[in-house]
Amino acid sequence: MSATSRATRIHIVDAFTARPFAGNPAGVCLLPAGDWPEEAWMQQVAAEVNHSETAFARPRPEAAGGESAVDWELRWFTPVMETNLCGHATLATTHVLRMERGIAGTVRFHSRFSGVLVAHAEPEGDITLDFPAAPGTERPVPDGLAAALGAEPQATYGTGALGDLLAVLEDEDAVRAARPDPDALAAVVREAGLRGVMITAPASTDRLGYDFVSRFFSPNEGIAEDPVTGSAHTALAPYWSARLGRDGLTGLQASPRSGLVRTAVRGDRVHLTGGAVTVLDGTLHV
Repeated sequence: MSATSRATRIHIVDAFTARPFAGNPAGVCLLPAGDWPEEAWMQQVAAEVNHSETAFARPRPEAAGGESAVDWELRWFTPVMETNLCGHATLATTHVLRMERGIAGTVRFHSRFSGVLVAHAEPEGDITLDFPAAPGTERPVPDGLAAALGAEPQATYGTGALGDLLAVLEDEDAVRAARPDPDALAAVVREAGLRGVMITAPASTDRLGYDFVSRFFSPNEGIAEDPVTGSAHTALAPYWSARLGRDGLTGLQASPRSGLVRTAVRGDRVHLTGGAVTVLDGTLHV
């Protein structure tokens, strides 16, 4: 498919929320079967949408003949680059498939870098993502991280192939009060070979409805602060489940938009559950 061969529908979906203008917004383009558009075009679309991620999905060739196909190929782009894994845009894509194509139940997404990712959509209501877990390994605090974050980590953990750093702070107030220096944090992330940094702490005892809080920063991917990061919870869930002694937890991402992610550790997998709301449907005329 060439970029100019036909108009393309685009959807803006708020993910990991039950109300509009909260959670994490994502662009979603459902493409016809066939070749991918040129990468430069997808990157331009993602830059035009200018949300943290825009997802492009197409039916798998063997499933291209039916509207109810459950196998799709999926790619994600930030405003500046293609990424290996994105949770909220996967949830948003599942929501669009349910609303536009009537596809509920299990959908298998075949990604270029993260293998097959499974999503399960109730006919109405929440969507659960089945992602590989990213358990952390404790590592020294990188030089300059505390100054770049504006907060002092108690401990930091590498997350393997996920490529993030998990930094544990003293309490919820410290997570909320952190004011990172984007340029300084970008330098630390680049020097350490990371995708991004998540900061986290247990929920304050007088705040009900969630077990831990987090925030996520990926300045070198064009994301100063991500509103709600599904992929980060593949590391947060194993850490907090081990620390709190429970498999099922709820995480609050304490960004200005805010959002809740229900997590469940299942062996070497993590289930991430949340809602989604479509806020805009449109047509790309290029």
